[in-house]
Amino acid sequence: MHPILLKIGDITIHTYGFFVAMGFLAGILLANSEAKRLGVDHEKVMDLCFYILIAAIVGSRLFYVAINYELFLSNPLDVFKIWSGGLVFYGGFIAAFFTAFIYLKINKMPVWLTGDIAAPSLAIGHFLGRLGCFSAGCCFGKECDLPWAVTFTNPETLAPIGIPLHPTQLYSSISNLIIFFFLWFFRKRTKFHGQLFWIYVLLYGATRSFIEIFRGDFRGNPVFDLLSVSQAIGISMSVIAVIMLICVSSATKERSEN
Repeated sequence: MHPILLKIGDITIHTYGFFVAMGFLAGILLANSEAKRLGVDHEKVMDLCFYILIAAIVGSRLFYVAINYELFLSNPLDVFKIWSGGLVFYGGFIAAFFTAFIYLKINKMPVWLTGDIAAPSLAIGHFLGRLGCFSAGCCFGKECDLPWAVTFTNPETLAPIGIPLHPTQLYSSISNLIIFFFLWFFRKRTKFHGQLFWIYVLLYGATRSFIEIFRGDFRGNPVFDLLSVSQAIGISMSVIAVIMLICVSSATKERSEN
């Protein structure tokens, strides 16, 4: 709705970049607090957050460019203009996941417990990031005539102007906030390390796949002429999460019995 938050002379602060930055900051502060509560080296967790930040930005941008490469053929340097929108969460999540896994192994940190620390941070950070999407107009929805439809009018928005649309950015933001509250309530009631993380993956994958139904922006070539790329990834992540919950639970139970 308001792509530019503030402009002072030649300095422009984009609303999208502001909310993404606030999302990362909130996530880092929350992860630091949870690491202290659970007795994990919070300094190493803070270092991990730095590597995750870099990996998430690079991975999410590369994923966006890969599925929308036609947009950059005439102006390749636009690849670097991330402040105006164009980050795909799944790309960032996958890059951050493998970066974190390598870091944890090198530093001999508990993988699944650290994942539990990260889960609420991911949800609250994504909640704020999607508000940035709404401000920039990216990730917009299909045309609709619902009472809560949103019509973008700012000429600098990335959404179609003057057409009532599903506010899919807000759908995603609200769903992430609900996931965060659930994880925050459940975090002291887990039965094994990794449970919170994989519940997050399950819930996010499921809700994201559903919200994709209402998206109106280009989603890349459909998978099997049926699912968007993000839907296919979301469903796959949910299935993997269920399998991992069963496997990690069984492994934990076996270790406790031996």
